[in-house]
Amino acid sequence: MLTVITGGSASGKSAYAEDLVLSWGPAQRIYVATMYPFDRESEKRIVRHQKMRSGKGFQTVECYTGLEQIQVPPGSHVLLECMSNLAANEMFQESGAGENTVEAVMKGVCQLEKQASRLCVVTNEIFSDWQPYHTETKRYQKYLGEINCRMAQMAQQVVEVVYGIGLYRKNTVETGAERGGNVL
Repeated sequence: MLTVITGGSASGKSAYAEDLVLSWGPAQRIYVATMYPFDRESEKRIVRHQKMRSGKGFQTVECYTGLEQIQVPPGSHVLLECMSNLAANEMFQESGAGENTVEAVMKGVCQLEKQASRLCVVTNEIFSDWQPYHTETKRYQKYLGEINCRMAQMAQQVVEVVYGIGLYRKNTVETGAERGGNVL
């Protein structure tokens, strides 16, 4: 089962996603961390996220590129945080997929979904503001938008988090904790 969590910056998506994965019940929990520590700010964000999930039973696997290479135990619950970072890494890191970012990322998502009992992917809503962006930023938006759309089509659940509140945009799951939240 695939759940996609989206929302704006500092909307509460990470906490919401962690709580959702915990609500799925007992299983081996894998946290796929995609933020590459390239500067002081990213290092601070990584530490903040590590503290957030401390004591919650997540085993962390760092993956900056090559998501399709990740192996998780069958039956595990996987939280991938965050697609925005993974897409940027694939586009701009030397070891990344470059022009093949969308295909590489989607192959990885499909591989994880096949292996795990449940997969939750956090991504960002970066498309609402209007700015005259540079060519590379526009390409990044295009790739991330395509990835997000393809994941949403595959997903059983798509949740937009606004002010820490999960708004279900798609929910084909009819039992358990997944029925919570607002459907708009």
